[in-house]
Amino acid sequence: MANSENEEFESVLLPKQSSLIPTVSSELEEILSNTDFTSFHRLRKAVFLELKTLFLLAGPTVVVYLLNNVVSMSTQIFCGHLGTLQFAAASLGNTGIQLFAYGLLLGMGSAVETLCGQAYGAHKYEMLGAYMQRSTVLLTLTGIPLTILYVFSKPFLILLGESKEIASEAAIFIYGLIPQIFAYAANFPIQKFLQAQSIVFPSAYIALATLVVHLLLSWLAIYKLGLGLLGASLVLSLSWWIIVVAQFVYILVSPKCKKTWTGFSWLAFSGLWDFLKLSTASAVMLCLESWYYQILVLIAGLLKNAELALASLSVCMTIVGWVFMISVGFNAAASVRVSNELGAGHPKSASFAVVTVTLISFLISVIIAIITVLLRNYLSYIFTSGTEVAEAVAELTPFLAASIILNGVQPVLSGVAVGCGWQAFVAYVNVGCYYFVGIPLGCVLGFTFDFGAKGIWSGMLGGTTIQTLILLWVTFRTDWNKEVEKAQSRLSEWDDVTAQQPLLKN
Repeated sequence: MANSENEEFESVLLPKQSSLIPTVSSELEEILSNTDFTSFHRLRKAVFLELKTLFLLAGPTVVVYLLNNVVSMSTQIFCGHLGTLQFAAASLGNTGIQLFAYGLLLGMGSAVETLCGQAYGAHKYEMLGAYMQRSTVLLTLTGIPLTILYVFSKPFLILLGESKEIASEAAIFIYGLIPQIFAYAANFPIQKFLQAQSIVFPSAYIALATLVVHLLLSWLAIYKLGLGLLGASLVLSLSWWIIVVAQFVYILVSPKCKKTWTGFSWLAFSGLWDFLKLSTASAVMLCLESWYYQILVLIAGLLKNAELALASLSVCMTIVGWVFMISVGFNAAASVRVSNELGAGHPKSASFAVVTVTLISFLISVIIAIITVLLRNYLSYIFTSGTEVAEAVAELTPFLAASIILNGVQPVLSGVAVGCGWQAFVAYVNVGCYYFVGIPLGCVLGFTFDFGAKGIWSGMLGGTTIQTLILLWVTFRTDWNKEVEKAQSRLSEWDDVTAQQPLLKN
């Protein structure tokens, strides 16, 4: 008896040759349907099965986002060696204009994450390619007004208060990023298309190879050919197109995508209005989150001792950004697991996935927060040797630790929301909690009560806490049987459109 139990348990840990998610869906739902959780063995098997799936999804996703981030960061470093002005211009272009486009298009691309994930779980494989193409068309059209913003970036930056010298140099850098807009428009739908099928390792390998090529081409363009800022940004755009082309080639040649990619379709141009509504809600949800802490840094620039406040907050925000990459991995894993299980009609598996991914992400964030507190007197020396900044960062560490813990839960719940298609609801919650509670409360505490950076951060943490509690309350009161019905209804609605359209085979 013991041997048979061990064999059954080991089967969970050994990789299977078939597609991961359909196997997990069926096996996990069977375990959960046949246990009341009084059997430790069966509960243990369910937990390990879910954890294996989550880490296989989250790990490569974290690597992809980290490597993509390093690609942009390396461009700034290369430009920094050209001079202080060039570094400021590249930083402004990358973290200002470019980050806005990135957040907007990534958010809009999250709509295809919901639909592809649920369609894959429901075994409606042919719909994934249509969703990906429709999203690409929509994001490409969105890229047109963004291109206008890039073209007129110089007067826009001057209007925001930047000096003419920095704005002029930044505009040169931004011109070279125009092709990157349309690389984003193609990349995010492709990325979500692959993630929905739990195909994440190829994207990680492609990101690593692209980074190596990017470093080589950047060195050649900037230092050997003397192309300066424009050359640096054009190479950055080229690198993103390399990622797009490589991922699409993988889709064309991989047997894993045979059922989900059936060729170019006229569906890419149908149902765009309904797709736009879901995409807009996704974009608003993500942008409101990504802009929230950027506003914290902008407000800190208005404090009395602005230089010290900005320096200490920049150190803390960089650390938050690094740790957030881990949360992004669990966000993607939560979205894929929930959408797949809902599409497959497995309410218990969806609920179990939510509990498991939330708990594991929370535990990891608590461990990182404890380490951060223990190292509070040394964190700033990674970035600067100033003792005054080190003391300011040490004082802000409790707020940093609280942010890390909240970021261990909130992005996961956002991933659950994407998996369920709740983007519009979360967008409303974000507006209320972030912009009607967090920022006003932070300004009152920071300026009226003269608590400075601590006050601003306290108020904004208050907004994030309320938002997280609302999402927790809604998520864990969810009737997952009804969510399955909604997912199937959504797929039926879109499937009716699919049936009416001719397909153009490659």
